[in-house]
Amino acid sequence: MTFFTDAVQFLPALLGGLRVSLALTGLSLLFGLPLATLLSFGTRSANKPVRWVSIAFVEVGRGAPALVMLQFMYFGLPTAGLTLSALASATLALTWTTAAYCAEYLRGGLSAVPRGEVEGSMALGMTRWDTLRYIVIPQGWRIALPSLMGFAVILFQMTSLAYTVAVPELMSQAYTNATMSFKYMTLFVLAGSIYASISIPATWLSVLVEKRLARHL
Repeated sequence: MTFFTDAVQFLPALLGGLRVSLALTGLSLLFGLPLATLLSFGTRSANKPVRWVSIAFVEVGRGAPALVMLQFMYFGLPTAGLTLSALASATLALTWTTAAYCAEYLRGGLSAVPRGEVEGSMALGMTRWDTLRYIVIPQGWRIALPSLMGFAVILFQMTSLAYTVAVPELMSQAYTNATMSFKYMTLFVLAGSIYASISIPATWLSVLVEKRLARHL
C-alpha cells in the first residue's frame, strides 16, 4: 500500500504541474499556429527575401532541438540584454518549434488543395484574398489537421523539457518532490502515467479524425 499512499500524497503537486504543462502547450499552439500559417505561405512566396527568411526560420526551428531553444531563450537572451521569465522563455522557445514544424504540415496541406478549385474560384470572380480565405486555407487546414493534432501531443510531451529552465511543470514537480523524498520510482511512475493518460487518448483521437476526414477527401 506504500505506493498508493505516496500517490495520494504527491498527486496534488503533480496535478498542479500538469496545469502548467497544459497551459504551456496551449500558449505555444495559440501563438505558434497562426505564425505557422504565415510561414507556410512565406516559404512559397514569389518574393525572394520573404521566402528565404521564412525558410531560414523554419529550418532553424526544425533543426535545433527544443532543449537548445529553451536554453537559448532563458540563458542566452539575457546576455543580449533581454531577460524573460521562465514561462515566457519556454513559451517563446516552444512557439518557435511549433511554428516551424506546423508550417511544414500546413504547406503540405495547402499544396494538396486541388488546383481546379482555385481556378474555379478565380473564374467566379473571387479575389485572391477571398480564394485564400474561403477555399485554400480551410481545405489546407482540414488536410493538415491530423498531423497538427499529432504534433500537439508531441508538444505536450515536449513541455517536460521546460523543467531545465525552472518552469514548475509536471516533470519539474516530479523531480523536485523526488529529490526531497527520495521516492524517485513512485514519482516518475506517477508522472509517466499522467503523461500517458493524456497522450494516448489524444493520439487515438487524432487517428480517428484522420480516418473520418479521409472519407471526405
